[in-house]
Amino acid sequence: MFDVIVVGAGPAGATTAKMLADSGLKVLIVERLKLPRYKSCSGVLIKKSMDLVKQYFGEAVPTSVMCTPYDNHGMIFTDDKGKEYAFEQEGLNVWRSSFDNWLTENAVKAGAELRDMTSAVSCEQAEDHIELQLHSDRTYTEQARYVIDCEGVTSALKRNVLNISPKFITTYQTFNVGKIELDPHYFYAYLQPELSEYDAWFNVKDEMLVLGVAVKDTSKIEYFYNNFIHYMIEKHGLVIENTTKQERWLMPHIQPGCNIDYGTGRLFFAGEVAGFLNPMGEGISAGMESGHSIAVSVKERFNDPNSVLNDYMKRTEMLKVYMERQWHFVASLADTFKEMKLPM
Repeated sequence: MFDVIVVGAGPAGATTAKMLADSGLKVLIVERLKLPRYKSCSGVLIKKSMDLVKQYFGEAVPTSVMCTPYDNHGMIFTDDKGKEYAFEQEGLNVWRSSFDNWLTENAVKAGAELRDMTSAVSCEQAEDHIELQLHSDRTYTEQARYVIDCEGVTSALKRNVLNISPKFITTYQTFNVGKIELDPHYFYAYLQPELSEYDAWFNVKDEMLVLGVAVKDTSKIEYFYNNFIHYMIEKHGLVIENTTKQERWLMPHIQPGCNIDYGTGRLFFAGEVAGFLNPMGEGISAGMESGHSIAVSVKERFNDPNSVLNDYMKRTEMLKVYMERQWHFVASLADTFKEMKLPM
């Protein structure tokens, strides 16, 4: 019998597991992919994420997980009318595979057990525990007092237990050898509707030019990507000599009101699977903060499961408000997100 099983070894899962293991609880982390696992992501840590790492993990992000240029200077938005807005902020440029693995290693050092290549399939709640069905080279069951699902948008538990099928945004990006007339220390987001159905972006990782678009309809990926490439050629002198990698990913399509699925009974959600996601796919800080919040709620109210949910909701109130304000700001820049404006 585990005290807590954490599903998913991303920032939310690693933070949750470390906090619980630090308190002496018996914790199991299960991750469906082999570690270090890759995630298609900007890999930019905003100042808030950097501060949370120091607060929760007791040290700064190591250079071993970073890519060049190491330092990020902020984000530059281009609104739906083509006007630029620069937001200066200290940040770091990391590879998510290395960063997430470093976080998970810290959770293991704190005492958590780790099983990668292990999928959470379904669960059944009893009065005083949860039966969690897992699959690796075989299908088997583990028991825990609590299960905290941090698996992300493709969570099987959310679909199978709550019968919720989230709406997706599909991202497509390429890694390219070439040159461009932009400062590599910034992350660039483009909100013009002719370039994507959500947003388009550019950043640099280890001298590779990363260009991507996000769509609601996957059949339109090629159309919008080509539009974006032509725009970058004309606007910023983009030259692509060779494309080395292409990748697709899914992220949740956040709906008006930023509704959060906190969980039920002894099963709780944190990070993207719960609905915590800031604009432009910035889920690292929200994942870490929500993971820490549910860990504290479980730790402090371990023998009173009926009160864990309310405590978790209270601890994440300001996180939800922050998220709503961020989406409201983006809505002020582009009609694509107009439904995300807060009521006046």
